[in-house]
Amino acid sequence: MATSVNLCSLIEEFGSEAKCRAYLEALRWAGNVRCPRCGSDKISQIVKRNQYDCDACRYQFSVTAGTIFNDSHLPLWKWFLAVYLLCESRKGMSANQIKRTLGISYKTAWYLCHRIRAAMREINSEPMSGIVEIDETCIGGRELHQGVKIGKSNKVPVIGIKQGGGELRFFRAEEVNSGILAKYIKKNIREDVDVVITDECSLYPSAIIKAGISGRRHYTVNHSAGQYVDGDLTTNGIESAFSLPKRGIVGSWHKVSAKHLPAYLNEMTFRFNNRENPYLFRDTMMKLIEAPVLEYKTLTAA
Repeated sequence: MATSVNLCSLIEEFGSEAKCRAYLEALRWAGNVRCPRCGSDKISQIVKRNQYDCDACRYQFSVTAGTIFNDSHLPLWKWFLAVYLLCESRKGMSANQIKRTLGISYKTAWYLCHRIRAAMREINSEPMSGIVEIDETCIGGRELHQGVKIGKSNKVPVIGIKQGGGELRFFRAEEVNSGILAKYIKKNIREDVDVVITDECSLYPSAIIKAGISGRRHYTVNHSAGQYVDGDLTTNGIESAFSLPKRGIVGSWHKVSAKHLPAYLNEMTFRFNNRENPYLFRDTMMKLIEAPVLEYKTLTAA
């Protein structure tokens, strides 16, 4: 498959179930089919059923066995198209739009999008080094009735961490205090980081020290005094990054529950961190093959 994927090439290369299966087999096994149950490579092919038979344990399986595609009644080419659309839509794409584009029910579209987002989630990321920016924001607002804000604010705090010229990470937090900030800083930033840049929020100095980072590595940009940039030191990068989920909510999703907000944040950071990756579609498909199965009852549980 070509490095760069566009909608036309996607339809041309994956316009049938057979082509989709062949691509999944190439990604999963690279020509060396192995039994997902016992790992044996002594395999016989059952051509008429698009399956394989393990000569060692007699387990019959297909390329989707044990993957996120296994129990789906959706054609593979619709899965491929949905993955492409979520990879290429800078502000995200709503389940309603996926529903209309693929000609499926809203429930199927919603579940499909969340399974793709779950596969996009980055795990075991290395702590950041170099120049790192940290900031926090709130997403959400008050409920409206006839255009008037009523009730308590339902804003959800989000912590953002961005490495200069590198990776972006978002975290939904229950609240923001020095202890919670210290937890995220300790997990995501190396103690020998060159510099941690924040705004003048009073929580950061103690949080950074609690995380084991020397206070001498902390630089504050004093926004209240009109300071926004000092050479290479600024929080403009992380502040600009916060516009990604906010524009996604306003322009695409319109409403996101606090429960599922982390999934949407994962989607945004995955797409941002892979913005220059020419193999984004392929790498996302690999994640779908390797990701644990997300059941509908788990997704909708209280």
